[in-house]
Amino acid sequence: MTAPPDVDSLRLLVLVAERGSLTAAAGELRISQPSASKRLSRLERRLGVRLVERTRRGSSLTPAGTLVTGWAQRVLDALNALSDGVEALRRERTGNLTVAASLTIAEYLLPAWIGELRRGDPDLHVGMQVRNSAHVCDLARDGEVDIGFIESPGRPPGLRSRTVARDRLVLVAPPGHRWARRKRPVPPAEVAATPLISREAGSGTREAAAQAMAAHGVDLVPPLLELGSSTAVRSAVVAGAGPALISELVVAADLATGTLAEIPVGGVTLERSLRAVWRTGTTPSGPAAALLTCASRTDRQK
Repeated sequence: MTAPPDVDSLRLLVLVAERGSLTAAAGELRISQPSASKRLSRLERRLGVRLVERTRRGSSLTPAGTLVTGWAQRVLDALNALSDGVEALRRERTGNLTVAASLTIAEYLLPAWIGELRRGDPDLHVGMQVRNSAHVCDLARDGEVDIGFIESPGRPPGLRSRTVARDRLVLVAPPGHRWARRKRPVPPAEVAATPLISREAGSGTREAAAQAMAAHGVDLVPPLLELGSSTAVRSAVVAGAGPALISELVVAADLATGTLAEIPVGGVTLERSLRAVWRTGTTPSGPAAALLTCASRTDRQK
């Protein structure tokens, strides 16, 4: 035998054995009876043995044909197992994605990233957890999510990270607040000494604000109000409860309409990096890698 038989010919042989008729086998394969006969003859010539006896009453296997059919069935079963296994791997790789994101990213950036991702893979199922940055890091470190997105400054221990976007904290207050009437920036020491409306401990926004002030040798006093989401902080400021250091993403529309006023802070850098994080020793693959690419475009477009 110079070359192995082709899969279609093996499938035809097995069907002849099952149906007892070359015509019935040809019909199941949706080929003509003459084409099936030629294919079977080619298989016999390639193998060098006669496989099928053709009579007026139908087709039956020769003793050699019975043996070859058994071997052919095992080959076809192995090929089906291969196809099923690869399909399962494909579904595992491209069918599901688990993500954790801090609240600001989850509200203002992640929906667009996932939308872009699903346009290329409409069957993708995304499971998302929305937590503060510290909790997102825990989930990524424990391998409970494929990838996470955080607002905390610096590279978290036990994780690899990549900057995917940039953001700026802004000090905001209602237009009637005393700071909004000042002609000069508010000194960092005054901001730090003023109780602000703040996110909870462990949030990236609060950590970034504390770090920015610490760079000027001052520490933020305990907050006036401690709230669990940036949207809640924004609503409290709009309601007149007090000022806040908050992501520009959250209050951009309010600043544009004058609902809130941005208060300049003297000499403080309030820009921050937004990062993707994943477990050390691993590399994002499949949908996680594709989502990382979508998110990274945000940084390149700045």
